[in-house]
Parts: sequence; C-alpha cells; structure tokens
Amino acid sequence: MTGHLTRRLLFFRYMSSIYTFQTQNLPRGFNSSSNKQASINSTVQREKLVILGTGWGGYSVLRNVNKKHYDVIVVSPRNHFLFTPLLASTTVGTLEFRSIIEPVRNTGFRKTDHFHLSEAIGIDAKEKTLECQSVLTLGKAYKIKYDKLIVAVGALSNTFGVPGVYEHTSFLKEIADARNIRNRILSNFELALHPGISLEERKRLLHIVIVGGGPTGVEFGAELYDFLREDVSRLYSEEKDLMAVSLIEANKILSSFSEGLQAYAVKKIQSRKQMKLVQSHVTEVHEDGVKLSDGTFLPCGIVVWSTGLAPRPFVKMLDFDKNPSGQLLTDDKLRVLGDETNSIYALGDCADIQGNSLPCTAQVAERQGKYLCESLECSRKGENVKPFVFKNMGMLAYLGSYKALTDTPGVKAQGFHSWLLWRSAYLTRLGSWRLRMQVPIDWTKTLLFGRDTSRF
Repeated sequence: MTGHLTRRLLFFRYMSSIYTFQTQNLPRGFNSSSNKQASINSTVQREKLVILGTGWGGYSVLRNVNKKHYDVIVVSPRNHFLFTPLLASTTVGTLEFRSIIEPVRNTGFRKTDHFHLSEAIGIDAKEKTLECQSVLTLGKAYKIKYDKLIVAVGALSNTFGVPGVYEHTSFLKEIADARNIRNRILSNFELALHPGISLEERKRLLHIVIVGGGPTGVEFGAELYDFLREDVSRLYSEEKDLMAVSLIEANKILSSFSEGLQAYAVKKIQSRKQMKLVQSHVTEVHEDGVKLSDGTFLPCGIVVWSTGLAPRPFVKMLDFDKNPSGQLLTDDKLRVLGDETNSIYALGDCADIQGNSLPCTAQVAERQGKYLCESLECSRKGENVKPFVFKNMGMLAYLGSYKALTDTPGVKAQGFHSWLLWRSAYLTRLGSWRLRMQVPIDWTKTLLFGRDTSRF
C-alpha cells in the first residue's frame, strides 16, 4: 500500500514538473503573465516597414530585419522565395519545382495580414502611401501606409525590341517558366513520335534554341545535355540522334568569368556532337524558329530567351532618378535619389548605386538586404550608417557532364572538383533546412532512377 502511494506521489510530482516546464516555455499569450506582457507589447509603437518583392533582396530583408522594432509587411505577386541558381535543373526533372521554393509565411509575421498577395502599382512619397492591386481579384485596389519602404521588385528579361519574343519564346525566371519549358520539351518528344510526322519536322521539334550565353543560358544548356546523355538515350532511343541544342550569343559566353574559364566552357560546348554555339544576333522569332542577323533561319521546337534585364512597368512609372537602363538610382546607403522623405530604399536588380554600379546577381541583392537591416538598426540607435560595400565572393557555373567552373578571387578552376564545389555551395545557400534535405534527395533519385519525364 505504501509503495502504491509512493508511486502515485512520484507520478503527480512528475506531471507537475512537466506542467511547470511547459507553461514556462509556452509562447506569449498562453498564460496570464504572458497575456499581460502581450498586452504591453501591443501598445508599443513600431515603425511600419513595407517590402516590395520576395526575391533575393526582399527575402534577405525579411529574414534578417529585427521584427521587435518593425511591423514588417510584404507585398508580392508570389508567396514564395525562389532559389534561382537551381531553376534550370527543374526544366528537365533533375530537381522538382517545390524543392527550390520556400513559402515566405514560414519566416513568421506578427499578423497574418502582414503578407499581401498583390503587386504595387503606385507610390505617394509625400503621404508615405503605397497603392496595391490584388493578383487574386481583378480590380481590387487598396492603399497601405508605410514609415519605410523597400523596393526589391527585381527585373524582367530584356527583349531588345526583337519581334516575336513575347509571342513565341519562353523566359526562365520563375517556376511557372520552368514548368512551361519542361512540358514543351516533353510534348515535343512525344509529338515527334506520332505517325505521319516527317523527318524534317521531327528534327525541328527536337531542336532547342537558347538565346543568351550568360550563366542561366549556359546552365540550361548543360541540363539539356545531361538529359540527352542520360535519359533521352534510354527513354527515346529512336530520337536520341535527332535532338539538338543551339546556344546563340552575339558576344562572349559567360562574359563575367575569366578568359581562361570562358575558353574552357566554349571548348566543352563545341566538343559535344549535338550542341552548337552560334555567334550572332536574333532579329526575329517565329512560331517555328528564329531568324539571325545574317539572314539564316533556324527551325526549332522551342526558344528559351535569357538575354539581359529590363525594368518592370512599376519601376518605369516611378518618378524618381534612374540610370540609362531604367534602374532606380540610389545613394551609397541604398536610399532612392529623388525621394525627399529619405524613407524609400531600393536594392537588387531594380536598383543601381550612383557611381558604384554592381552586377545584377543574387549575391549582390542578398548582401544588400543584410546591409539594409544593419543600417536600419544603426539609424534607429542614432549610430553612424556606413556606406554599402560589396565584396565579391566569386561565381560558379555548371557545364554539364559533372563539370563546372569556379571563379573566385582566390581560385580559378574547372572540371569535376568545381562541380562538387558547385553542388556543395548551392546546397548550403538554400533558404531552409527543408530544402537542404529535399534537394539532395532529388539529386539521389535522379542518379539512381533517372529524371521524371511525367507531363502534368
């Protein structure tokens, strides 16, 4: 009897200790004392910080800003962050689409309505008001007040006024673009097997043209080459010799890399039987091919356009200082020039620092986002805000066949070891541990079972 009572006493003490531990570690709002604290916090006047965009710059601010001192509101037509360096890998099924996107709500908002699935359509700088347009309900417009506004809306692909680009090409900037390209490639392979399709038409359907020899274009070409070598030969054996890829670049491919690495990339591309490097301009794009500056017409089944950047319509309509490319000009503290209130900042591809132009890369935008969070804290504390200084950590590019380029201040390398570095570096830079687990699983599945060629 005594032993039974002793066990009951120990049980109640154990349960009591668990209850005490849980109540001490519950989030605010779950007990009376925390309710009092939450009530006190609700009276604190925080500045309203509005972020436009969920790309590298805007997402960097969202993750690093001190939310104790700001009510952070995000306005964006997409509700996720996209890890763009691996976007090309999704076009042929090396990675799955959801493996490289992270929902922005996972970062945590003070209130659920602090994220708006909308796009900005106007700014009243004097009144500190942002006008928004819902992407879900046509004609639904509203205004948001702000204390500080961060413009990080990115940029569009530059068409250079070439006729037919918008009608007949695919861009490669968003998940929807990658999915469209993936479906087009698979549809063309299946269509080329239909009865009554001539050999000439089959060759056209299986010819893929890439316009632009920057990292995006080259890496997309690399993924296509791996797809051809590892999966087309297995799944579409009758078509493996008909598939062809043409990479069109008027100047040098990978122009931001060192000359030695550029030469290595050119050599690798030209050594591949079914890949062709064309040095020319595209003057017209048609439904069934592209016309070059020398008059040559290249029949093809799909054109992927990846050439330079152009400002978004929202940036074009803003009445602030801009550079000749249409980017918003800022000072060395990322404040928009022409804004008399000094409350609007711009970063990433949509902005340019006056007297210190930087490349439009994810690395620059991410660093600017972190810097801006630090400068806001310094300003809030009344400390001196230092100018933004960018230190280039280098660049990586995948060439296909388990080979890549490494161009850093201390290392210039190419080949298999650079491929290992390429994968390791990108794996560590993914936005969350969920993605860091999911991407290696996709890589392993591709290695063991091949790419997923489902059309959906």
